[in-house]
Amino acid sequence: MTPPQRGPEGVGLLDRRPGLLVLVDPSRTRPEHAAEVARAAREAGAAGLMIGSSFDGTQDTERVARAMREAAAGLPVALFPGSALQLTAEVDLVLFLSLISGRNPQYLIEEHVRAVPFLTRHPVPTLSTGYILVDGGRVTSVEAVSQTRPLPADKPELLAAHATAAQLIGMQAIYLDAGSGAPRPVAADLIRACRAAVPGLTLFVGGGIRTPEQVRAARAAGADFVVVGTAVEEHDASAVSGVNHLRALVHAVAR
Repeated sequence: MTPPQRGPEGVGLLDRRPGLLVLVDPSRTRPEHAAEVARAAREAGAAGLMIGSSFDGTQDTERVARAMREAAAGLPVALFPGSALQLTAEVDLVLFLSLISGRNPQYLIEEHVRAVPFLTRHPVPTLSTGYILVDGGRVTSVEAVSQTRPLPADKPELLAAHATAAQLIGMQAIYLDAGSGAPRPVAADLIRACRAAVPGLTLFVGGGIRTPEQVRAARAAGADFVVVGTAVEEHDASAVSGVNHLRALVHAVAR
């Protein structure tokens, strides 16, 4: 089998770091609303868009991704897949996630093997990413679906060890996630520990980030990309107030 060829277009998102990424969950977002979010994100100056869910739904992912790309042409769209069933060619980059904070083989390698036929037919650029779930104060969808436990929020050395292991394996990025709607985001000391451990890897941080202050703290601690989802869901993206809130989050990354 000839391996899929990767084009250069996927680097567009990485070239925009540091920046804010707006995450849309296709399992609970209609395509028309996703298009509104995409337009608001572009107007606010976001670095890119992300689409992903803990729940499978190929058709929803495809439709929502297409709507976002059409609504905000030129703004990179990255897929944050919960499984191989969510893969779509309607994105510019796939975060090829390994849930390294857990020990469930399905999310360490099995879903990756299942993804090979699709990526052979559709050579979408991929970014090998170590996904680390961090305790955000409640049980999240990721935790429930993956049947794994998050890393404790008071053990930066443990998180740093996982990130270092990911780098030694050959991964290109780390994603620290407290989970959608988490009461508390990933703490700054955890982000700093990860940044110090793997200074050369792209670092995504998301989960429970709602305010400019939280965005600024994540960026100051070393995040390359700060990911927001709930913060957008709680504001009307089609309204001026929603765009202004997004713009405040974008500006917080740059400060």
